[in-house]
Amino acid sequence: MKIAGLDIGTTGCKCTVFDEQGNYLGKAYRDYPVIRSVGSHEIDVSVVMDGVYAVIREMTAEFPDITGLGVTSFGETFVLTDGEGNPLHPAMLYTDPRGVEECRELTERLGAKQIARITGLRPHEMYSISKLMWMKKHQPEIYKAARHVFLMEDYVVFHLTGKAQIDYSLASRTMAFDIHTLDWSSQVLEAAGIEKELFSVCVPAGSMAGTVLPAAVVNTGLPKQTQIVSVSHDQVAAAVGAGAFDGSAAVDGAGTVQCLTPIYDEMPDIDQMYEGCFSVVPYVFPGTYVAYAFSYTGGALMQWCVETFAGEAKGKAREQGITANELLEREYQERNPDGPSGMLVLPHFAGAATPYMDIGSKGVILGLTTASTAADIYRGCMEGVVYEMYLNYQSLAGSGIRFEKLHATGGGAHSAVWMQMKADVLNLPITALKTVDAGTVGSAMLTGVAAGLFRNPEEAAEVMVEETVTYKPRQEVHEKYMQIYERYCKLYDAVRPLM
Repeated sequence: MKIAGLDIGTTGCKCTVFDEQGNYLGKAYRDYPVIRSVGSHEIDVSVVMDGVYAVIREMTAEFPDITGLGVTSFGETFVLTDGEGNPLHPAMLYTDPRGVEECRELTERLGAKQIARITGLRPHEMYSISKLMWMKKHQPEIYKAARHVFLMEDYVVFHLTGKAQIDYSLASRTMAFDIHTLDWSSQVLEAAGIEKELFSVCVPAGSMAGTVLPAAVVNTGLPKQTQIVSVSHDQVAAAVGAGAFDGSAAVDGAGTVQCLTPIYDEMPDIDQMYEGCFSVVPYVFPGTYVAYAFSYTGGALMQWCVETFAGEAKGKAREQGITANELLEREYQERNPDGPSGMLVLPHFAGAATPYMDIGSKGVILGLTTASTAADIYRGCMEGVVYEMYLNYQSLAGSGIRFEKLHATGGGAHSAVWMQMKADVLNLPITALKTVDAGTVGSAMLTGVAAGLFRNPEEAAEVMVEETVTYKPRQEVHEKYMQIYERYCKLYDAVRPLM
């Protein structure tokens, strides 16, 4: 008896399998292309579905007795389909530039703060509803032919089970979901001119959808009695997979995107969250919520730094049997074990996320000299990401957060240097978790609960969430960072008018 978590990302999907005791058994991954042009950022959902089938087939070939599969996915991106679920167009990604004017129209009709009070989201064109309005206006023949609007979770669940259902947390990423009634907002949809009947039924995170359709059995190799579970938005699944269940702990998602996910034991002040552009998203426990404070470039900035400046370091790293990232960290530590670089790096290399939501902002590196090395720049980029994280932490103060520790997931959690830096800057202990794929772990945990293997997520966490190292803040180092952070706080306002 096995359970599996399926995590559908923007550029690839993975399926991870666990036994009935929650022990990790294996994983499969497939990537797929994103189609980007000046006027559009799209993805072919048929290719996504092919990737989903491929990773499940790979796992069922090795583990034929999978009895439960949970589905989690990235948010915002949607596709219009016919009644059988066949896509009518390439899906628009959240970064797609279309929908700006429609978002403005919707905001004028309802008011920005009213939209936020209903949906928990400050209006922005990245959310699905604005792009749906664009589709109806500019591609009316496609819109008229549509019988479903699917995000990726419910698109995959529909193809596996024939059931059109979506969990609350993913539904909220459309900016058409009422976080108070936990259903589609008639007020928003009427103002947008979009029919409610197109959307999937809203259900709590971790809800069973049904067993596998005969065609899906052929495509996946899953037993026909396998239960398919609608899990959640990927950030919510990652919070579950990190073992963060109440407001005492927040999640540090140290992946390509740097994300801080605090948990609220009750509804936070929406007006205050509005000011910082923070989302309010239903969590897996009734009456609880999470928020997303994030930077578009976390690990992505470190990778850019390696690719751009570390050509020589790559060769040295190969000789030593380590990564270029580890070599650059080591080179800096040998010269300056605990001290900040003094460099100021604004990590907006793909635009600014919270608390600005300014896609036009650009990255900045200040403090370079002829003595600066690749290791110095790398260290400065690490610090810039953490300063931005601390800026978000400060912006959330007073909103109802009470966390006193962080659980770290993602590839960045394996960097002792970065973890210690985060502990020192935020002045909070941070515990690294063994798994990088917290989303698939969280997905499998909620699947195990739905299948009756565990009584609740806490019981699942006892066997599926494994802590490795806890990094404790050092007060004297925190004070050194705060001297530089005071200057960092002025950086965005100083340079934004120049770009």
